[in-house]
Amino acid sequence: MSSKAQPALRASCKGDLFPGYPKLSPAVNEAPLIEIRNATVWRGSTRVFRNLSLTIRQHERVAVLGPNGSGKTTLLKTINRELYPVARDGSWIRILGRDRWNVWDLRKHIGLVSEDLQVGFLPTASVLDAIVSGYFSSIGVHQQLRDRIEPAQVQRAEAVMRALGLDGLGDREYRTLSTGQQRRCLLGRALVHDPDTLILDEPTAGLDMAGSFDFLARIRALARAGRSLVLVTHHLSDIPPEIDRVILLKSGAVVADGPKAQVLTRERLGDVYGTDLCLTEIDGHYFAYPQLPP
Repeated sequence: MSSKAQPALRASCKGDLFPGYPKLSPAVNEAPLIEIRNATVWRGSTRVFRNLSLTIRQHERVAVLGPNGSGKTTLLKTINRELYPVARDGSWIRILGRDRWNVWDLRKHIGLVSEDLQVGFLPTASVLDAIVSGYFSSIGVHQQLRDRIEPAQVQRAEAVMRALGLDGLGDREYRTLSTGQQRRCLLGRALVHDPDTLILDEPTAGLDMAGSFDFLARIRALARAGRSLVLVTHHLSDIPPEIDRVILLKSGAVVADGPKAQVLTRERLGDVYGTDLCLTEIDGHYFAYPQLPP
């Protein structure tokens, strides 16, 4: 992204971007965004978490980091209400203080961007359909939903497209976009409700260098404009400087949780990932690289 494009992007991501749609209040209530207490979670026949406790407050910018198999996807699916913990006394998962949510209502507060969504659209789905589907928590707009789309929703979706550099692509088939454009489209799908929080699952997976830089610049702009972030990744380079807190997972357990500079150490990362590595920090970005043999 050029330096000239970044100021325009920052301005376009403010809460007053979409006329006619009031910005959500800064906090729904005083409850944590996510509160997990003594949760045991299974995926099929595999127990991923045992008595997991974790709290993420509203207005935090958090990265959940760990190698493959550490429990990141299970945690995300649990937060997103795709998986549920074993029901027992003293164990719960609450989102904004509530045990139960209608998924449509929840999307007004939390927007999800996941690579898994990227491959789920029908071949004929348009870019506009993909973004408008955020209103229905669907993957694309199926025929039975089309009559429920309101003109104001289309107007909002078009404003999102302009903000994300997708202006003029509304009628184009989603499948014909580049991978980077598709990822921006998913970001637009998450933003149509103007949620306070974005949950990002492996945000740069499948993107080339230019696409990764562009997408992360947009995420940074949203964070600077006041958006809360929960970013799930196994790549240090995905974690922007605006992230304040890092939760480090290994084998279904939280092994470190705290300020980024305290969690991201060479020794701790080497232990979690099971490899010798070197670590460097440049302008708030962290990078790991192999330790050369003596």
